Amino acid sequence: MSPMPETQPGAPLLAPSWAPRPWAPYACDPARSRGRLYPEPESLTRSPFQRDRDRIVHSGAFRKLKHKTQVFVYHEGDYYRTRLTHSIEVAQIARTVARHLALNEDLAECVALAHDLGHTPFGHAGEDALAACMEAHGGFDHNDQALRILTQIEHRYAAFDGLNLTWETIEGLVKHNGPVKSPYPTTLQAFRAHWDLELDAHAGLEAQVAAISDDIAYNTHDIDDGLRAGFITVAEMRDLPLVGPILNEVLGQWPGLEQGRLIHETTRRMIDRMVNDILAETRRRLDQLRPASAEAVRAAGRPMVTFSDEMQPQQQAVRKFLYDRVYRDFRVNRMRRKVRGVLTDLFDLYMDDTSCLSPEWRAQAETGGATHRARTIADYVAGMTDRFAIDEHRRLFDPYHKI
Repeated sequence: MSPMPETQPGAPLLAPSWAPRPWAPYACDPARSRGRLYPEPESLTRSPFQRDRDRIVHSGAFRKLKHKTQVFVYHEGDYYRTRLTHSIEVAQIARTVARHLALNEDLAECVALAHDLGHTPFGHAGEDALAACMEAHGGFDHNDQALRILTQIEHRYAAFDGLNLTWETIEGLVKHNGPVKSPYPTTLQAFRAHWDLELDAHAGLEAQVAAISDDIAYNTHDIDDGLRAGFITVAEMRDLPLVGPILNEVLGQWPGLEQGRLIHETTRRMIDRMVNDILAETRRRLDQLRPASAEAVRAAGRPMVTFSDEMQPQQQAVRKFLYDRVYRDFRVNRMRRKVRGVLTDLFDLYMDDTSCLSPEWRAQAETGGATHRARTIADYVAGMTDRFAIDEHRRLFDPYHKI
């Protein structure tokens, strides 16, 4: 990582034409952002967080999410969620929650859209494969890889590597799941020497909103995808907490409703109930703490945005059901085993013979020792889409395939 200039605290924008909302005092105010690592002139038409969102949406890594696995590999069906559609759903939920809590919707959306950028092809199976490959070279973690993408790998701007996002967006990405404890992942360990992200504290409310919106999104859309795939049935969910009562309510109102409408009606009501539960619990906690600033939220020592004690076990039961019946279904396990082999084969081949890399990546891989080479190859493999990884494996390992 090249030397980074010290950041200057952000000052209020000069006569901006973007109209600030009446944010709560504990929201992250873009006019008081802590700034960017590389100082840039501010925009009069977009707030700093709006610019961050736009940079994320226009990044190459974001576009690649279209062909990266959520649960099902891309060729298994056009209707299953991908990392891209999942991220858009998370962002929609996050904006809704942020709006009702008088938080900054743009910042919540930034973290939601960026939270999965570091995922490998083939979802967690791909991450497991790369983590094993990188065990002797600093490891691999998708959250750390997202930071690497946003601060180093994206090469779009003349003045700097990465997207030069604001402190609040980077903090939210790194800490959206809570404080980060030592030992820190490789990229974060190096980055913290340039910017203090206050890793021992919780992130701002907007990042907390994005994190819990992720939980809501995958609990609901993985039920939808699991039913479509035939891994689970409506009948066996009738006794499942949260889902069952809603299913029975819908069927009581519309007996004999076709499955497609039944699934959608059920999952949309699930989202509504979880969102309303979060809003009520978060308001209760904010009323107790009465934070006067975003810094007071970070110093609270506990998350402010969370499910109630009544909802928490219900959504955890749904999560466990999905883990047992969908994520670990034998058909998913077979595909997981297959795709782990694909990424391991590619990594090992590139490590053994960098001449099989494209000229740009080969030049980068050969500028350092074994650990540098491994990290470069991990960047390359992690950035692949499912489709490219499968095609590349065929090109390199199938003797009958034309190169």
